[in-house]
Amino acid sequence: MTRCRLCGSTALESVVDLGATPPCESFLAAERLDAPEPTYPLHLRVCTDCWLAQIPPLITPEETFSEYAYFSSYSSSWVEHARVFVEDAAARVGLGEDSFVVEVASNDGYLLRHVVDRGVRCLGVEPSVNVGAAAREAGVPTLTAFLSPETGAAVRAEHGPADLVVANNVYAHIPDVIGFTKGLRALVADDGWVSVEVQHLLTLIEENQYDTIYHEHFQYYTVASAIRALASGGLTLVDVELLPTHGGSLRLWARPEEAAGEPGRRVADVLAREKAAGLQELSGYTEFSARVAKVRRDLLRFLVDAAEEGRTVVGYGAPGKGNTLLNHCGIRPDLLPYTVDRNPYKHGRYTPGTRIPVLPPERIAADRPDYVLVLPWNLRAELVEQLAYVHEWGGRLVFPIPELSIVEVER
Repeated sequence: MTRCRLCGSTALESVVDLGATPPCESFLAAERLDAPEPTYPLHLRVCTDCWLAQIPPLITPEETFSEYAYFSSYSSSWVEHARVFVEDAAARVGLGEDSFVVEVASNDGYLLRHVVDRGVRCLGVEPSVNVGAAAREAGVPTLTAFLSPETGAAVRAEHGPADLVVANNVYAHIPDVIGFTKGLRALVADDGWVSVEVQHLLTLIEENQYDTIYHEHFQYYTVASAIRALASGGLTLVDVELLPTHGGSLRLWARPEEAAGEPGRRVADVLAREKAAGLQELSGYTEFSARVAKVRRDLLRFLVDAAEEGRTVVGYGAPGKGNTLLNHCGIRPDLLPYTVDRNPYKHGRYTPGTRIPVLPPERIAADRPDYVLVLPWNLRAELVEQLAYVHEWGGRLVFPIPELSIVEVER
């Protein structure tokens, strides 16, 4: 990578180098286990001119998202998060029977189903053929397409401008951040609203959340860099909310620049927090790599010690972030014989790179392991409740991020 994808600067500094890994959602079918598997460097750098953290665009969105293994509806807490968002957004924007809502990267309709339930006209724009089909089967109108300025203009011409455009957990997934932002502007009415949820680089750094760095995530935002990114497409940030999702996320509320007005107080407050953390100077990034190395050492030490003591450890979940962690730590089936996942799409497949089998969740109760390594640590509250049954045989949960913690659960 030689130039920043947002401002074009060549002033890029290394934050953490995680080596080379396969794409995090490229789960392997059994018949592919003897085939070669491509890997790509995973090296996070930050632009010291606009402070956008980014990785090189070594794979295309088309390679990742044309058929996708992630279905949002398999997380109960995520569906509830979407329901609450729709309720709050309807009050903020004033959604009614004449309104129109567009969600970009709408996945399996987990969010727009709540818009449909309110009787509000909506459309999902989802690039993954298999996931979009699931949304349509659930009654959510869905266009199979990647967002671009041309796609945005075509949707607007056919359906009219959107009163609300939602782009949750997609703003990091596109290498052409400027073109994507122009697409958002093409969709939204001149007096409309755009809501973007994206992981906050502040908590990623502070909480050692390095496993959320993977090839699908091309950039990592602070409010400061998000303001510049939104402006590249004619949008102005007017409000921000700090969310607990994904270990710490931003909900960015933006409007077309001609309708925006002055930003709310919360924007200035978060900018001040980021500045105090050193994220607008290189000093805020320099210690991250050493803390990442400690997470790796602590997890490997625990797994090796458990194996030496004859204790069994299995995984729970097969999220993209888990595959960054497993590959960076070099964890193989000798230390983690399998992981389980609620998504049947992944059953019978193997994690990319580390080739750990993915099985149905019922396997845990059948095998009664000593420890369950929870890979989607961001769903900690939900999964501590879901996995409370391991208490029946004295099993314990292990969370690797932000630091190794072993949890005894109670029913």
